[in-house]
Parts: sequence; structure tokens; C-alpha cells
Amino acid sequence: MRRRINTLIISAVATLVALVGIQAYLIYNSYELEKDAFLTETRNAVGRLDDEAQLIVETTDLWGQEFTELLWKYRFEGLGKERFFSELKEGGTSVSKEFNRLYQEELKKSDLGYEMKFKRNIYSIIIIDSIANDTLLHLNEDNPLFVLGEDFEEEEGYDVSQARWQTDYTQKNESGDEKTFEFRVLTRDKMSISEWERIVLGRMALLLTGSIVLLVFVMALFYHSIKSLIKQKKVTDVKTDFINNITHELKTPLATLSIASKSLKNKEIIASAEAFQNTLQILDRQNTRLQKLIDQVMSNSLGSESLVLNKEQIMDTVYFKNLLDDFTLSVQSKDLRIIRQIEPEEVVLRIDTFMFTTALLNILENTIKYGKENVSIGVATHLKNNVYEIQIKDNGIGIPDKEQKLIFDKFYRVSDGNLHNVKGLGLGLYYTKQVIDAHSGAITVVSEKNKGTTFTIIIPVN
Repeated sequence: MRRRINTLIISAVATLVALVGIQAYLIYNSYELEKDAFLTETRNAVGRLDDEAQLIVETTDLWGQEFTELLWKYRFEGLGKERFFSELKEGGTSVSKEFNRLYQEELKKSDLGYEMKFKRNIYSIIIIDSIANDTLLHLNEDNPLFVLGEDFEEEEGYDVSQARWQTDYTQKNESGDEKTFEFRVLTRDKMSISEWERIVLGRMALLLTGSIVLLVFVMALFYHSIKSLIKQKKVTDVKTDFINNITHELKTPLATLSIASKSLKNKEIIASAEAFQNTLQILDRQNTRLQKLIDQVMSNSLGSESLVLNKEQIMDTVYFKNLLDDFTLSVQSKDLRIIRQIEPEEVVLRIDTFMFTTALLNILENTIKYGKENVSIGVATHLKNNVYEIQIKDNGIGIPDKEQKLIFDKFYRVSDGNLHNVKGLGLGLYYTKQVIDAHSGAITVVSEKNKGTTFTIIIPVN
């Protein structure tokens, strides 16, 4: 049974992990699709600006004209390469200021709803010659030459368009002669969008919210199902254990009753008045024992809401003196020591003395059952802020941490491995808690293995 449940739990966990993985994969794919759609939308908007915004087109053409004239000077007027790039950068900077101003104005008119930067990079410049080409700028993907727009880090940007243009240019020199040269340039326009992740996620808000809600619901359902399964298994184990215990407890008096009843048919016992009387007493005691077992199962299994209290007023000093004296007498052990520290100021308790006494005796009897050779019990009471506190501390074997929260459950019994060392039905502490709850009180336990256990009970004092 345990193996089947473990297999079921492992299978359920694996299925849940697979579902979470599939859901995450689908969300990621949706995110990538939404991101691509957003970038495409922005590229189209940028393309329309480049084609339709007249001032931007004119400014771009102005930069192109200045760039071409610089190439002409480099080719025919002896402009050095370093000087060429310096003037190209200076000219681009002056044009970029006007270009950026116009670009941002057009962006506002287009009402995109978000901020964007634009720039143009040159990746290669080659002057074509019939003898040998002159490469001013080698193809460099990682470190291109920024020439127009607003500069930003390469990893922040996304490609808008790429242009590989080859053309010839003719112009007269100082002597009036026309000179022509041909060149090839590779440029790439890029854009950087402010907070694009937030925009994309915002567009996916409904999908993400629905996915998260669904995932939380599935996980909660899974948790509840596994918890219920484990709880049902525990209940089944506890009931099985209880049936085994009550069967064992009933077998002894029934066997004794059987033997005693058969003995009454013996002529020798019938002939002896003393033997006959002893046998009747045995029958009477075993009958009483059976009745107590049945009463314990029926009455101790009641919940706090089903208990009907018959409260009476009693002085705490008198109550605890009688309770502890009777308990000491019933134990009749030379190795029992009870340390009493009763509240010095007399307090009137309003309790159902029978039920409350039974509840406390259940705790005290456990100190004997689970105690060591020399049992020491400390009983202390305190009154504070109209709350009466009762502490019962022993030096017994203690309760394991994992079992402390279970000891008040119905039919539960602390075990050593799979073997219960002490006989019982697992109803004593359950009944104790129900009685305390019925008195509007509370009970807690603190225990340490092989060092003892402390039960703390509080009840209101009117």
C-alpha cells in the first residue's frame, strides 16, 4: 500500500513538473512571438518615417551628400584616412543633432506610445578601382562606425534595415576637370526602444495572468489531493492500529471470562463456597473492565462541541491536593516523586470536575507509562491576567519532534518505529484536548527526546 501511494505521488509530481515545463515553454514561445510582432510593428513605423517625413529625408540626403564629398576629397584631393574619419565624425555629429530633433518630433506625431532611438552605422567603405580597390573600412560587425542619429550600445539595438549601395560620383576639381570614382558602402540602421520588455509583457498581461492563475489552481489542487491522500492513509493506518489495539485489549478480559465461566461448571468449585465466590469476583472484575473499555471508546471519542459540561466552583488548592493525593495513592510506586507548586493565592475554578480530573489524569498516567525508573513529576499553577495556567512536567523519555503535533489526534499513539511499547487506545490525550477546548482553554506540549515533556494548560478564570 505504501509503495503504491509513493509511486502515485512520484507520478503526480512528475506530471505536474511536465505540465509546468510545457506551460513555461508555451509562454516563452508566446513571448517571443509577441516580441517579434512588436519589433516588426516598430520597424514599419520607422520605415514610414524614413519614407514619408520630408524633413528627415532631406536631412538624411544632406548627410549622404557630405559623406560622398568627403570620399571625393579623399580620392582626389589627398585627404588622409584619419582626417577623413575625423571630418566624417564631426559632420555626422552636427547633422545628427538636427536629425534627432526632427526624428523625435515625427515620433511624437506618430503617437507610438513609447520612446525610441535611431542610428545609422557604416560597416564597410570600399573605393572601387580598376587596378586595386581601396578599402577605407573593413567589414566589422562588432565595432561599426557610427555616423548618424543617437548613439547607443550595440546590444541594446535591433536592426531596422540594411543597405549595400554602390554608385559613382562625378565632380570638377579646382582646375575645372571632371573626375569620377565609384564606391561601395554597407550601412545598417538600428533602433533602441525604451522599456520594450515592459511593453511586450504588458501586451501579454491577460495571457500571463490567466496562466499564473491556472498554474496556481492546478498546484493547489495537486497539493490538496496529495495532502488528502496522505491524510486518508494516516487515518486508515490509525484505524487499523486502533482496531488491533482494542481487539488485543478485549481479548484478555474475554479469555478470563471464558475460563471463569467454565470454572463455574466444575463440581469442585461449586462445592467450595470460597472458590465459587472468588470465581464470581473474577467475573465481576472482568465484566467491569469490559464496560470501562467500551465506555472509554464511546465517551473519549466525543468532540469538544458534543461534551455537556456540569460546571461547579472549587478552590484550586483543594482541587489539586485531592487530585494529586488520589493519583499518588493509585500509583503505589516508591519511585514516584511529585513536586507541587500551586498558586499561593487561592483561585476559584469553575470547571466540570469529573471531566477535568479525567483530562489531567490522562496526562499524569502517561508520565508513568512513558516514564523512566525514577519518575519525577512537577505540577505548577499560576494565575495571570484572569488566565489560570497549569504546567505538568516529567522526566520521561520525551516525544519526538515530528510526533508532538499529532499526539492530540484521535486514536494516535506515539510509537517507537512500528512497535508500540505501551498498551492503549490512543484516546487519552485526544479526550484531554476536547475537555480543555470545551472549557474555552488551550493545551500545548514541549518535549525533548530523553529529557522529558511539559504540558501547559490554560483556562479562563471569571
